[in-house]
Amino acid sequence: MLQKATWLHLRIPFSLFLMPVFLFATSQAESINFREWFLAFVAIHLFLYPASNAYNSYFDKDEESIGGLEKPPPVSKELYWVSLFFDLLAILIGLMVSWQFAIGLFLYGLISKAYSHPAVRLKKYPIASLLIVAVFQGAFTYLMSMQAMAGLSWKKLCLAKFLYPALLSTCLLLGFYPMTQIYQHEEDARRGDKTFSLLLGIKETFIFTAVIFFLANVGFFAYFYYQNAWRELIIFELALLPVLFFFGKWWLKVLKDTSQANFRNTMFLNKVSSFCLSLAFLLIFLMNFF
Repeated sequence: MLQKATWLHLRIPFSLFLMPVFLFATSQAESINFREWFLAFVAIHLFLYPASNAYNSYFDKDEESIGGLEKPPPVSKELYWVSLFFDLLAILIGLMVSWQFAIGLFLYGLISKAYSHPAVRLKKYPIASLLIVAVFQGAFTYLMSMQAMAGLSWKKLCLAKFLYPALLSTCLLLGFYPMTQIYQHEEDARRGDKTFSLLLGIKETFIFTAVIFFLANVGFFAYFYYQNAWRELIIFELALLPVLFFFGKWWLKVLKDTSQANFRNTMFLNKVSSFCLSLAFLLIFLMNFF
């Protein structure tokens, strides 16, 4: 029986905040094998992401709030072994889809371990860690998901019609990721981890995110426009409105009081953005499928 602390550090609900990338791929796939779709979803969101969360928690040993946990409990060696076991389960499930998908899961797992492992600790390098996280949680996961659910070869995925939306996924993560670091400046600085948000500063992180989300929105507009997908474009833009409303409201609060850049506000933004984008991509999929 696993310890309660181990279950908490897996942070499975927090892993579901990354669903928009998978659902974006779902909405853009020309055909879907639903058995493979389900297996891919389970492998990524219920095993791969929780394994990454647990592994990084084990080596970070955070005492203050982290993504999905306001008060993280102490870690144990059990957490380390469970993280590796979850990685193995993700790969085994991936093999039920395809060997290409399983290799993708394996590569993602390796990169996620390098993020916090003391031998590499990508977290110490602000720009490198930002780019690597954005690429792997964005473009790489989009292409890996598309390969699994549509049965495409990696060679075919190199076509522009797949690479461009994959790039858009990376842009979303590029803007989203620094916001997840904004309330951890004190602990990161104490540990010697100069994250990208810490490098910029609190107010500058908001500016960076606003600029990147604006550019990403332009990219999505162009993507749907050149497909003459007006309904999809409207759905996407409407989904962004609650996200922009809360982001702007929160930004104004932080300008007056930087203590508002805290865990609870960050998690609320995560929930709003994940829910709205997931709903948008799900609606686009259902609209095109039926």
